[in-house]
Amino acid sequence: MNARHPLILDCDPGVDDAMALYFALAHPDVELLGITTTFGNVTVAQATHNALYLCALAGRELPVCSGVATPLRKAPLQPDAEIHGADGLGNLPLRAALPRGPDERSAARYIVEQARAHPGEVSVVAVGPLGNLAQALRLEPHLPALLKQVIVMGGSISEPGNVSPVAESNIWHDPHAADIVLTAGFPLTLVGLDVTHRVRMPLALFERLAARHQHPATDALLHAVRFYAGFYGRIEPELAALPGCYGHDLLAMMYLVQPELFSTQAGRVRVVTEGLAEGQTIMDRREHIPYPQPGWEEQIPRIQACLQVDAPACLALAESTLASNWLSR
Repeated sequence: MNARHPLILDCDPGVDDAMALYFALAHPDVELLGITTTFGNVTVAQATHNALYLCALAGRELPVCSGVATPLRKAPLQPDAEIHGADGLGNLPLRAALPRGPDERSAARYIVEQARAHPGEVSVVAVGPLGNLAQALRLEPHLPALLKQVIVMGGSISEPGNVSPVAESNIWHDPHAADIVLTAGFPLTLVGLDVTHRVRMPLALFERLAARHQHPATDALLHAVRFYAGFYGRIEPELAALPGCYGHDLLAMMYLVQPELFSTQAGRVRVVTEGLAEGQTIMDRREHIPYPQPGWEEQIPRIQACLQVDAPACLALAESTLASNWLSR
């Protein structure tokens, strides 16, 4: 493979997933091999349809493999249409027919096949619940050694949660799968609310991109971001005064191409799987303490967690990448 970052995007589109997908298609250092989909922001069927539709709008033909439809153990939840819209893309007023359907392979099978075909080369950026990676681990227990890296948009080490005082949405949707993935031994970086809440994406940025490109893909993205910004404007005073939204999933893509924009800390991270703190990601930051509580043994692998970010540089990277000439007419 010639590209610097051969990539599988595991997602649940979702407005910020759409930002991440288009960033991956636009950035010259990313070779997007394929897309795997999961439940989360929408049902897995809707997520698959959205991934196919976004690719079709951008004039790209990629494998889109449908994945898990429900959490590993917890009861499934209905997606909240107030956040991303009932269709996940801000309730687009009109959609053209899809030119093709999804790949026949499951998401987990596709991840395993690509990892085996290109050992040590493929990155997975996972920006939804982590059931597909957990399922891929069951198919191929050596997967952590076969992938170059896994970048997860999820969790929080110090920042308050967005679905409870301590839990972030992607991890909370499938906490059992998340705990499996975070302790499996992947070369893994967690891009969580500690950094995604530091980067507010102005609506004006997406208006500039749509005006520059005058293309169905950026028109659809702007429509979706307007809806998403409306949701944030109702709950976040800063985003009501200056319309915009958080680009959670977009930051995971930015970490892939420019990790120097982020500061990280290494440690063991576990996920609370039940009770009032369900979905909380807890990092052991005092590893010299021999805790009597089980679950923090030395053999549990460490991961990296992003704790700080250069927000102005991220905004500049988003705009320069998406304003480039990446869309065909």
